[in-house]
Amino acid sequence: MEITEKREQRFKEVIAKRQLDLTVVLENVHDPHNIGAVMRSCDSVGVGEIYILNSEKKPKDKLFGLNSSSGSFKWIKIHYYEDVQECFEAVKQKYDLVIGTHLAEDSQELYDLDLSGSVALVFGNEHAGMTDECLNHIDVNMIIPQVGMVQSLNISVACAVTLYESLRQRKKKGKYDITFDESQKTHQHLFEHYLVQHKMKFEKD
Repeated sequence: MEITEKREQRFKEVIAKRQLDLTVVLENVHDPHNIGAVMRSCDSVGVGEIYILNSEKKPKDKLFGLNSSSGSFKWIKIHYYEDVQECFEAVKQKYDLVIGTHLAEDSQELYDLDLSGSVALVFGNEHAGMTDECLNHIDVNMIIPQVGMVQSLNISVACAVTLYESLRQRKKKGKYDITFDESQKTHQHLFEHYLVQHKMKFEKD
């Protein structure tokens, strides 16, 4: 099926707002529904790629739950790693600051951090949090302030809260006030990728 002009314009609007300096890293997050929910949140705030770090080497085919992502998996690029060092070497080649959600003496509250720059947000396992090896690669420890009896949030909720604080900060700096630029290689590459995904959808249907 040929793409409509309206659909093509929608692709360009979404691509223009992709935050190329913001990503999420998930370490040993095993529930596919959590991964799917994170992907959906990423897509909604303009994050175009995430890193899945499976250092515990759980079966890869059980990690990705497509129902929770509501199709976001088609628009989000996934970088998959099983080695912590390799993963963070790749992350730090593209992102300046690595922030992990971890309670420590030097932890800073989410709302005190600048999330408008080049940032990778790291979230650990649903129960154990980040491994010590992962923590060695973190530049800043972050906590989300809470005042309830239960001092914890589901991983996908914590990620969504953090991403939307980033969106708030970025909107104030005009980082979503961008138009599609055909001369920008990243924009054009994403547009071509979206066209392929569009074509595959209708071929399957």
